[in-house]
Amino acid sequence: MSSDKLSKAEIITALGKLNDLLEKKQVIGELCLFGGAAMVLAFDARESTRDVDAIFVPKKEFLDAAKSVSEEMGYDEHWLNDGVKGFVSEKGDVTSDGLPVFSHLRLVRPTTEYLLAMKCLASRLGGYDGAGDRGDIKKLCQELKVSSVSQVLDIIESYYPAARVLPKSRYLIEEIMEEMEEAE
Repeated sequence: MSSDKLSKAEIITALGKLNDLLEKKQVIGELCLFGGAAMVLAFDARESTRDVDAIFVPKKEFLDAAKSVSEEMGYDEHWLNDGVKGFVSEKGDVTSDGLPVFSHLRLVRPTTEYLLAMKCLASRLGGYDGAGDRGDIKKLCQELKVSSVSQVLDIIESYYPAARVLPKSRYLIEEIMEEMEEAE
């Protein structure tokens, strides 16, 4: 990995290598991509992401394959991880829209609405190592043609209880909606 971030091309190459390793084991793997990887691959929303947040099965085969890929490509050992588990909603729905297709690796991602809800719930502000969720939230709102705070909150609450929407999330959504309105 040339930097501490994974580009679209690097992610696709790594997923191709995972596919090849699964094929050698005669295993069909399923990988649900979340966060930055979904934004990079499906929406071309940004150039790169720090890692690939995903839920994957079969877990052992994926972890073994991911370790091999990290060694071969010089990636951080946690380039593929399931740390997103705490944000997954029981009501979440997925799609394969915008994702590459492989023979032994089935890729899906959250629907645009579900991904927006997840990004808003996280509402990371960014810092020295990243831009946070602001740009992703804005891009997803544009994709969905959402233009009000209430529309965004309705989307979030279709996946998560209203009590999980923290004040920081609401403030960030309000700021983004103001920015989008001013840009029109």
